[in-house]
Amino acid sequence: MINVVVGFFIVIASMEQNSGTSAGFVAAGAVVLALVGLGAGTGLLFVRRPWATGLGLGLMIGWALWSIVSAGFCTGLNPELYA
Repeated sequence: MINVVVGFFIVIASMEQNSGTSAGFVAAGAVVLALVGLGAGTGLLFVRRPWATGLGLGLMIGWALWSIVSAGFCTGLNPELYA
């Protein structure tokens, strides 16, 4: 759900800018979403409880990977598709 909300605001912000800075907004959004997923997952791994380890791995694999694939490959690496 966070990816959808942040992604929506990134798309709106990039539409209001000229084409040179819109790619920067999208790439920055993909990096921030991936870092949030990886950071939260790593933090949960240090808790050393079984439920926290599972949730941390799920965040790192699921949320961070989904952020990279959805925002990174679709828009961040090739922003000319949406120009």
